[in-house]
Amino acid sequence: MEFVSGYRDEFLDFAALLFGWFRKFVAERGAAAASVDGRWQQLETQIRRLPQDPALWVLHVLPNHSVGISLGQGAEPGPGPGLGAARLLGDEPPLHLRDLSPYVSFVSLEEGEEEEEEKEEEEENVEEEGADMEKVEPEEDGEPAPVSSETPQEANPPGEPEEAEQEAGGGEDGCREDRAEDEKGPERRKGRRSEAAPLHLSCLLLVTDEHGTILGIDLLMDGAQGSAGRVSGTENLAPRAYALLCHSMTCPMGSGDPRKPRQLTVGDAQLHRELESLVPRLGVKLAKTPMRTWGPQPGFTFASLRARTCHVCHRHSFEVKLTPCPQCSAVLYCGEACLRADWQRCPDDVSHRFWCPRLAAFMERAGELATLPFTYTAEVTSETFNKEAFLASRGLTRGYWTQLSMLIPGPGTPRHPWGSTPSLSLLLGGSWQDYYTWRGLSLDSPVAVLLTYPLTVYYVITHLVPQSFPELNIQNKQSLKIHVVEAGKEFDLVMVFWELLVLLPHVALELQFVGDGLPPESDQQHFTLQRNGPEVSARSGPGVSARLNSGTKEKGGHRDLQIKVSARPYHLLQGPKPDLVIGFNSGFGLKDTWLSSLPRLQSLRVPAFFTESSEYGCVMDDQTMAVATGGGTSPPQPNPFRSPFRLRAGDNCMPWYCNAFIFHLVYKPPQGNGARPAPRPAPPAPTPAAPPVPARRRRGEKKLRRGARRRR
Repeated sequence: MEFVSGYRDEFLDFAALLFGWFRKFVAERGAAAASVDGRWQQLETQIRRLPQDPALWVLHVLPNHSVGISLGQGAEPGPGPGLGAARLLGDEPPLHLRDLSPYVSFVSLEEGEEEEEEKEEEEENVEEEGADMEKVEPEEDGEPAPVSSETPQEANPPGEPEEAEQEAGGGEDGCREDRAEDEKGPERRKGRRSEAAPLHLSCLLLVTDEHGTILGIDLLMDGAQGSAGRVSGTENLAPRAYALLCHSMTCPMGSGDPRKPRQLTVGDAQLHRELESLVPRLGVKLAKTPMRTWGPQPGFTFASLRARTCHVCHRHSFEVKLTPCPQCSAVLYCGEACLRADWQRCPDDVSHRFWCPRLAAFMERAGELATLPFTYTAEVTSETFNKEAFLASRGLTRGYWTQLSMLIPGPGTPRHPWGSTPSLSLLLGGSWQDYYTWRGLSLDSPVAVLLTYPLTVYYVITHLVPQSFPELNIQNKQSLKIHVVEAGKEFDLVMVFWELLVLLPHVALELQFVGDGLPPESDQQHFTLQRNGPEVSARSGPGVSARLNSGTKEKGGHRDLQIKVSARPYHLLQGPKPDLVIGFNSGFGLKDTWLSSLPRLQSLRVPAFFTESSEYGCVMDDQTMAVATGGGTSPPQPNPFRSPFRLRAGDNCMPWYCNAFIFHLVYKPPQGNGARPAPRPAPPAPTPAAPPVPARRRRGEKKLRRGARRRR
């Protein structure tokens, strides 16, 4: 698939932006360092002429003592392009954060340090106990033994390292020796996945404005110049910080035109003193005192929300000026060369010449998809929608809301925050307006972003299946088994599916989440969502339960929702045939397992409905279904219960929404395989040359003829 806007983790776009900008910064910094001083003078003159940004800029100095970077096979060492930048910026970028684990991962350095500290404490305790024994142990004549007058250097046996001197030094050499010890003995660090010691990101230099928009970044790795022990006073950090400031002004990461700040403040006292003589060269005022505390303001945003990329060469908007295709206005290019290259691609069905009129038609649906009843519709459906600021301004930063943010949960955060399902205040109509009215919710509530999954299931059961498969009589069934295939984010939001207990109180539901993207530790799990009046509880085994209060009194008695998990591709699933199959934002063309799962669904011949985040995805799914099974898909229709949040698109301007469109699979008619054929019109009978005459009439006619002869 050409476009992955609705399928790729937003954090990967953010990481690609960081690595792309950092790679460009390292290359230009190296070129400037190799040139004469005149290059810096020209750069300073250029910056002095830049327009002034009224916002305050902040230079952060962020030390790191707990996280190391472990490079897997295929990753190049070093802080430049080797840290997965090629994987993030290539033609086939990863879609999920877990896809980078073979190349780069983050490991904890605290556990190994704690073990070393415990060993050192034990050794110190043993030495202290030995010293105490020497002090109080009497000699044979009853007098205490004299304490040894040897110095620590004299007491050290010859040939052993002098740890006391190394610890007292605290300089760069000592750090390097400690690192060499770590590399010789990697087994001392707990939790390492490779024999090589992880790279230590000792310090992070970060340039932001007062709103939190990232404008520049520099990574200081162990072994790099000025990288060891910056907080304790390492030299040569000021030149690096000055180069970072210059590059952030001429090429701001968060997009926008080159500019210089009205005022700059620094988050480190020593670095602040070192920059006092350098920053004025740029025509920038340095704050009188270093920054003590700082926090993002309500307008905080990630830089990736403002940076776009060329669809062909993947260069960001901080490098080149991007413009959409003049005909379809859907795809972004950096210039005529990339547009021409995309227009003339081979084969023809992947060229922009083939897709341009189709994408133009997709763009015409933007207004229809943005037609929603919420008070915040204009904000969340805008092409420049700032999702992080929207969530933060409403205090939606915990529980299931973190699944919508680019923020990554910290270590130890439970995958399913059972007690954080949103509080909600019979057959309802197929729209958010009807649902909110029936539920008594304010149209200012953004809970629709979470409930798009269970409400889509409800809409499929009550509206789409009766329309497309009336022979199933699904509305009269008392129990339903539903397979949710290639489950991902919807499983992380599993507790929101308890709303189905309220919407379908007469049906006993069983949802089985299937997919190799599910956490392996959840494979074969089975738990129950129970509803007793206004409360819902989840139980996965003895002693494991969570209760949720809906906040309103509900009618109906005891209802259960069975949840099963199978962490495997769908074609490897064994078990009874389901009543219904549902997939969310499927992307058939993005995963090879669909080429096996779709034939499996063809053999089961059960109703299978899928959502997509754009019409483009629906077209690609239809093509994949034809290749895999010879079948196809039904014409997609807008999902009335789509998410109201518009998804960010890096290289295009098309409207993307989670669960935006719905279609169902159209199976290829079976041919002599014993399966019941799908209903279809009977083939017409062959047309004879002349209509045959019935046999009885023919005999009667003969009798009449004989009688006529006799009368004659």
